Amino acid sequence: MWRGFPKIIETVFPNAQITIYRFHYVKAINDNLDKLRKQIKSPLKIKGARWLILKNKKDLSPDELDKLEQLLKTSKRLRKAYDLKEKFRAIYEDIQKPEAAKQRFKKWLEEARKIYVDAVKTIRNHLDNICNYFLSRTTNGVMEGINNRLKLIKRQAYGFLNFENMRRRFLSCFMP
Repeated sequence: MWRGFPKIIETVFPNAQITIYRFHYVKAINDNLDKLRKQIKSPLKIKGARWLILKNKKDLSPDELDKLEQLLKTSKRLRKAYDLKEKFRAIYEDIQKPEAAKQRFKKWLEEARKIYVDAVKTIRNHLDNICNYFLSRTTNGVMEGINNRLKLIKRQAYGFLNFENMRRRFLSCFMP
């Protein structure tokens, strides 16, 4: 989402559709939600409250759903923020076309502007590139995995003495 990046991509790959990976703006939403959770002085001490509220609702067990409901009962604002987070996630699950996604995002942005101030600003600034995800529904998850693997190899090696050794090690880990 760095401003210079699209300019570079347009120069090097003039026909590319720039898509912003959803991790970046979902992280902004989750950061705002967690900040709000910390501000709410709940009389309940629920272990793992942070993870309950950040985890996707569909992935919660029945016991976790009960704990989440107890937590959300403590604050209307927290409940609204949580519901908005789930609505945002649902856009990715439900929508197939970029135009429809853009309309749903605009509606979400209007609802969320008072709770998710920073995230709303970020999403609004990059909305077209965010909606490009719906053209092919692809992510850079594979690249993230490759980068993670390369970092692990570097860490396990405690550094390399020369570039050629590093290159050989990297290539060997991806050969069948």
